[in-house]
Amino acid sequence: MTSDDWARIAAIIPSIVLHEVSHGAVANHFGDDTAKRAGRLTLNPIAHVDLFGTIILPVLMALTSLGAFGYAKPVPMNPRKLRNPRQHSFYVSLAGPGTNIALALGAALVLRIAYPGVLVEPHLAVVPLLLFWLGFVNVVLAVFNLLPIPPLDGSAFVERVLPNAWWPTWLKFRQYGFGLLLVVMLALPGSLNRVFEPALRQWGRLL
Repeated sequence: MTSDDWARIAAIIPSIVLHEVSHGAVANHFGDDTAKRAGRLTLNPIAHVDLFGTIILPVLMALTSLGAFGYAKPVPMNPRKLRNPRQHSFYVSLAGPGTNIALALGAALVLRIAYPGVLVEPHLAVVPLLLFWLGFVNVVLAVFNLLPIPPLDGSAFVERVLPNAWWPTWLKFRQYGFGLLLVVMLALPGSLNRVFEPALRQWGRLL
């Protein structure tokens, strides 16, 4: 593996962990201590490993040349414990992508201030290389998780504004959301790239 590969891995792991921990931390703040009691408010990556999403799926996609994709074990939450279930569930959903956006902006800010012009060099030093991938990875994670497809965090936007009369139809669709997501990723991988590219261009302008 190259230094680029190691930097990418070093950026991906904490980004995914912080994404999940932020969900649990915000839920705990609003009264739901389910994640805390489950030992999920930890930065230890082992606690967030999902057998299929973190190990099997990334290996299968790598073997089929479809790129790397995976996910951590979702943080458990009990909306009924939240002080305002409808509103606070929305905040909990936004916490993950919000954390990714903050990390991406922070990485861009440090690169721009501490390492101006370094990205034009053919070989980056360890720190700017890690910062570049930290920003890149978190832009992708934020955009991907904001897609309005269950169980992604972006589906919270739909649920927040959905009229009550549409809920039965939405609940039927929600149970097939993950399958639909896998079909899009496996059958139309280029479609996701078109979603990521505008956000990555905007992030690149910050550098």
